[in-house]
Amino acid sequence: MSTNENQAKYDERVQRVMTAAANKEPDRVPLMPLMSSFAISLYGYTNADVMYNAQIGVDCAIKFMGEYPMLDVASGFSTNPGKGPLYEMMKPKALAWPGAPQPFIQIPDNSSHQFIEFPVLLEEEMEFFERDYTGWLFQYAMPKLTELMEPFGKWPTHTMGVNYDISGLAAQMTMPEMKNVIETLWKIDEMNKDIAKITGAGQAKLREMGFPSFGSGLGGAVPFDQYSDFFRGTIDSMMDLYERRDLIELFCEERIERNINAIRARAATLTEEDKATKWGHIILHKGMDKFLSDEQYDNLYWKHLQMMINEINACGFKCYVYTEGPYTTRIRNLKEVDKNMVVYHFEEVDLEYAKKELGDMACIAGAFPAWLCEQGTKQQVIDEVKRILDICAPGGGYIFEGGYGFGPAPKENIDAMIETVLEYGKY
Repeated sequence: MSTNENQAKYDERVQRVMTAAANKEPDRVPLMPLMSSFAISLYGYTNADVMYNAQIGVDCAIKFMGEYPMLDVASGFSTNPGKGPLYEMMKPKALAWPGAPQPFIQIPDNSSHQFIEFPVLLEEEMEFFERDYTGWLFQYAMPKLTELMEPFGKWPTHTMGVNYDISGLAAQMTMPEMKNVIETLWKIDEMNKDIAKITGAGQAKLREMGFPSFGSGLGGAVPFDQYSDFFRGTIDSMMDLYERRDLIELFCEERIERNINAIRARAATLTEEDKATKWGHIILHKGMDKFLSDEQYDNLYWKHLQMMINEINACGFKCYVYTEGPYTTRIRNLKEVDKNMVVYHFEEVDLEYAKKELGDMACIAGAFPAWLCEQGTKQQVIDEVKRILDICAPGGGYIFEGGYGFGPAPKENIDAMIETVLEYGKY
């Protein structure tokens, strides 16, 4: 296909997706399923292979998109390609990844990487955390998260003063164990740059083939998710809702300022042209139904999520909000956004209610159970696609995705899913 033909296809795909995102009817329902793990398995590889060879991930993505040109976005790229050797050098304590050798935690080769949650911020560190966040980060958090950074646990940041002589700092930073940290960080940075060259070339190739990517690096996590996921862990953060509510509020108010400033800084690096093809992305972890009370969700979660959405919109970009878990009761909040500026991805939701309440405000995406392709029959897949399209497609404002990414599955089921959207999702 010629360059002009590929550009025409690119423009066609962008127009289709952006029309749906604006709550209007394109020629058909856009196809944006996340297919990276399926693509890797389709060509005989595992996630472990890609974790240790970024080029395999790129080659699979390019081959997959060539075989599935009906998709509307470059959806075959894997997560963290080539990162395995970097993780081995970091020696993380909160991460497990496919292909990791002993003595690291072993998970299946076709698993995605797994976050190992534990409280990084302990109760006895609270006073220091509030008084000296940077000191806490170096002396407590980093050593808990990676073995590489353990020497920082002995680094007395509280003794660091500001004057003309930095000999004390020089002595501490050049201790043998600190020298090893610095040298390893240099190696990690160089390897990251090498991986970026490989993946960047792959992304350029997919763009040349006519496939857009709506990623921008714009967005972030909601402050409560940051507090619960990273700082305190799920169990302790749930207790903090009742025992340390003031600390959560203080953290979230301070963190939202950082998040807003980060959005503005990233948006300033993007161009006017990017506004037509790039979205801000926010992935939600702890806001699902019944996880927080309505009052807690309103004041500790939605309040800040809404601020981030509004800032992304104010910068001229649409916002893509990826909800995890059941999200039906939260729709009352999700309506409180600027019209046609948000795409809400759902894993699990009452679709009829979501369409009724959000249909004239925001685009809906997802909600197809990806497990059905892995475990169901071809006819079950077809029937579920039709059910979802019957609810969501009328009037536009729907993008077809899985509730989450697609893993290894019978090819006939994936093909049936795509073909049904192509035929049944026409306007």
